[in-house]
Parts: sequence; C-alpha cells; structure tokens
Amino acid sequence: MKYVLVTGGVVSGLGKGVTASSIGLILKACGLRVTSIKIDPYLNTDAGTMSPFEHGEVFVLDDGGEVDLDLGNYERFLDIKLTRDNNITTGKIYQSVIEKERRGDYLGKTVQVVPHITDAIQEWIERVAKIPVDGKEGPADVCVIELGGTIGDIESMPFIEALGQFSYRVGPGNFCLVHVSLVPILHVVGEPKTKPTQHSVRQLRGLGLTPNLLACRISKELDDNVKAKLAQFCHVPLSNILTLHDVPNIWHIPLLLKDQKAHEAILKALNLLGVAAEPNLKEWTARTKIYDRCDETVRIAMVGKYTGLSDAYLSVLKALLHASVARNRKLSVDWVPAGDLEEVTYKEDPEAYKTAWNLLKGADGVLVPGGFGDRGVQGKILAAKYAREHNVPFLGICLGMQIAVIEYARSVLGLHDATSTEFNPETKTPCVIFMPEGSKTHMGATMRLGSRRTYFEVADSKSAKLYGNVSFIDERHRHRYEVNPDMVSQLETAGLSFVGKDETGRRMEIVELPSHPFYIGVQFHPEFKSRPGKPSPLFSGLIAAASEPRWKVSNGYSKLTAWNRHSPKLKAHQNVKGFKASNGSLNGVYTNGNGVYVDGSW
Repeated sequence: MKYVLVTGGVVSGLGKGVTASSIGLILKACGLRVTSIKIDPYLNTDAGTMSPFEHGEVFVLDDGGEVDLDLGNYERFLDIKLTRDNNITTGKIYQSVIEKERRGDYLGKTVQVVPHITDAIQEWIERVAKIPVDGKEGPADVCVIELGGTIGDIESMPFIEALGQFSYRVGPGNFCLVHVSLVPILHVVGEPKTKPTQHSVRQLRGLGLTPNLLACRISKELDDNVKAKLAQFCHVPLSNILTLHDVPNIWHIPLLLKDQKAHEAILKALNLLGVAAEPNLKEWTARTKIYDRCDETVRIAMVGKYTGLSDAYLSVLKALLHASVARNRKLSVDWVPAGDLEEVTYKEDPEAYKTAWNLLKGADGVLVPGGFGDRGVQGKILAAKYAREHNVPFLGICLGMQIAVIEYARSVLGLHDATSTEFNPETKTPCVIFMPEGSKTHMGATMRLGSRRTYFEVADSKSAKLYGNVSFIDERHRHRYEVNPDMVSQLETAGLSFVGKDETGRRMEIVELPSHPFYIGVQFHPEFKSRPGKPSPLFSGLIAAASEPRWKVSNGYSKLTAWNRHSPKLKAHQNVKGFKASNGSLNGVYTNGNGVYVDGSW
C-alpha cells in the first residue's frame, strides 16, 4: 500500500480537501485504485452533533456514518463509496484506546499518548486503507490521507507524531507528503511573501515530517524566482513546487496539477513511475469546458435556515451544479433566508421582507433543503405554498418534504393547526411525527441514517421516470421525524400522491403533486450520491423543469405539461414588484448577496 499525506499550513480553509480529492483523481486517471481517509483532530466521535455554523455540512455515507464534508468531495471526485471509518477523529481514537484499556488489553501497562494513542492511529490507517471502496475486490493501490487543521495546532500533535512514525515504518518509497500552504500577496507591496510558508515548513520538519511537494495557494501564478526561493528555504525540489492559483471552478484543480506534472512527482516518490500510465482526463476536461462555457442561466431559490453559510448546503449546491452543467446551464443560486419571508419580518424589516419575496418570485425553481428546529419554518411553508400555487418547479428534501406536506394539509385540507411534533409536541393535528424507534435522550447517531431502500408505488410517477422506471432505489437518509402514516389516506384523497415508500409501506419516502408540472418532496437526501458525471435524477428533473416551460425527460421518458409561472395573481401580502437581483459571480457559480457560495473554497 502506498500513502499520500496532505497537510496544511499558515491558515485553515486553503482547500486541502479539494487538493486531496484532485490528487486522488489524477492518480486514478493514471490507472491506480485510490481510497481516502480524512483525519479531524476534534474530540467529537463524529460530525453528527455539530452545528452547520460550526463545521459546515454533515455528510452522510452509505453505512450511516455522519462525517466531515471533505469526504463528500472525495466521493464526488473519485466516484467511490467510503465508510464511517474513513473519517478518523480524536474522539474515535481515544474511545477505542479506552475500551481496550477497560478490557485489559494493555495487560496493566500505563496507557499513554505515545505509544498507545499513536499506535492506535497507525493501526486504524492501515486497517481502513485496505477496505475496498470502488466496488472491486481487494485493497486499493494508493490511500490519500488528509490531516485537518493546520500544522502547529495542539489537538493535531498526536496525529503528527503518529504520521511521522508511520512514514518511517512504511518506508520512503511508500509515503509522499504534500504540504498545502498560503503564499499571500500584500496589496501594499504587490508581491508574494514566502515567509509564512517557510515558517510552516520549518515547523513541519521540526515535528518529524518532510514534505515531498509544496502546493502553494496564491491568487495568481507563482513566478520562477519565488519558486526558487521556496525551493531553497524549504528544501523541496524546484520541480515539486506547485502553484494552486485561483481558477474559475474547482474542476480545474486536477487539470492544474496535471499541467504541472504533479502526478510524476508523486509517482516518483511512491516508486510507481513504471507502473502507472499517463493520466487520462479527457472526460473530466470536456466536462470542465462545458462548465466554463455555460451562458444560459437557471435561477434556483434556496430557501433555508443557514443561508449565511453556504458550506451548510455544500452537497445540495454540488448536486444542483452537476445537474445544471449536464443540461448546459449556468447555475445561479438565490439565497433566501426562510425567516425573511415571514410576516414578522415585514413588520420588523420591510426591506429584507421585500428582497426575500422578490428573490423567490424571480427564481425559475425553488428548493427547500433539510434542517432541524422551528426557526424559519413558517417562511419555508410560504415558499412551498408559493411554488405550489404558481406552478414553480419545487423540490423539498427531508424537512423540505415535511414542509410541503404540512403546507398542503393547512391550505388544501383546511387543517390550520397541522404541523410537526418537532415544532409543537402538543399539536392535535400531527402531520409529521417522531420515529417510533428514535431516541429522545441521545442525539448522536440516533437518527435514521445511511442507505435505505425506497419502493415506487406509482410506476408512471415523475420520480420513477426520472430514475429510469426502476422498481426501487437506494438513497441516503438523515432524519428523526417522518410523515404521519395515519394521515396519508386523507392527504392522498385531497390530491397528494405518496409515490415512494419503504419496505413496510408505513414510511413515506417520496411525495408528488400530480396536478403540478414538478412538485416533489423526498425524505432522503439525493444530493449525497450526486456526481459530476452522474447527476442525481431528482436534481436533473428540477433543473430541467426550471430551464424550460415545456420539456422532455431524457431517454424517452414522458413529456411533462407546460405552465405559466406568473399566474394566478399573487396574494396581497406578496404583491411587490418582481425583479432580477443583480448577482455576483464566484468561481463560476452565481449567487445573490444574502449568502456566499465559494465553490470548494477556491
């Protein structure tokens, strides 16, 4: 087994995850089998209980692992399926060591950070690296390891020590270290400054790790004299100093590495030059060019709770992007804070209220993503109501599906107090209820998690056609509330159609409004399985519906009806002039000013 370690210095958020993913992609393009491991030095055992404001999106794997969002990057770039053990945390390591100590496995020895914690880290890496993640038998050829945080963080020290020991244990021909570091350009002098990187590398070497390659994050390409200076002071060959400058979108990063022959330097360090082929990135290059040339815009209103932090919805944004590029459209995301759509905002901040409604009404499609808690719920309900009444394409995910059901019960069935027991445990009309097997005392890993099967109950439904008329699908879940099965018949009589259910027939997985051109809610999270070359069918359907007033689903699926998004007339409280908000472009994805979407931190 060969190992590539990616570390970061100077500041966090440089894009280590994208760099690690790109290295994995380019090695895979050389004909090698690749797996990935992410090390997060925090004490949490997993990311499941962490707020999106703290840590960004919680990514969910097939086995139900709640992990760091970088594992989503690995899966998307490499088209692999990782396990919960591919995300190592300090909490997991200490928990495993303490469990061994309690069993008496250490035979009465004093348990210490060195050697017991460091040995546990190395054993975990070696064990997980052998797990096949690409659908083939046997271990991969190369394992790409990303160490979270920055060099010098106190919580990273046990991992640094363990990885230093590990590099000596596996030998120089089996270990390659890529250090990602910032080379800032001070506007006062207008030239790149190498001192931060020099200090970062010096600290790394002092901790027992020597970089083979230096990946320099900078706004523009590095000059040769700056590279020479870095080579001299950092003791890294000139040919192994890479420039990771700003690019239109992150799909350029593997191509950037290939152009600088990063693969040759890595393969040389791993003694694989005679084994690996030249990287074949034709398909990736073609897709990147399509991405760059898209000029016809599709506008999607993202109505959510965490619109101030785009990382909270990273996989949703990626899935929208994959579907948009596949349809040759430029994605424009309008961030709509759900709370700003509510009447209370109209009284407290009329301008924010007006802006939110204008963004919603100017969009070609509406998406309500997953979430927890009751903040902004009324705004999400209003967004779902607007999309339903005005024939705007709508996709509700997890909580978004529950919102659609609650809105329909209130507006169509006249059950004005219909809600979820998550928002009102004492409600007399519970449209959404707590799962019977859920835990109300423990938060971590107690939800319905991971890949679960959904069976299509209606063969000619839009969802079934988008998935290719299969009888069932496997998608990833993360929820603890579900549609009340006792209200299903009442809702279906009123016009809703629950077209997908679990194997018991009691859990509602997919809901559609047959009379609407595209109005779909799903209990699962389809965004987690979307890939650049394989967009999620439901996101493809949303983008297709939002792109054209009349369309056909590809591969000969049935034609859906046309609609007029501007009728019937708006309600009085929505009666503000519609407008197209001016957008700023960030790395190929357009967004309004309410939230910033930096595509992969580049």
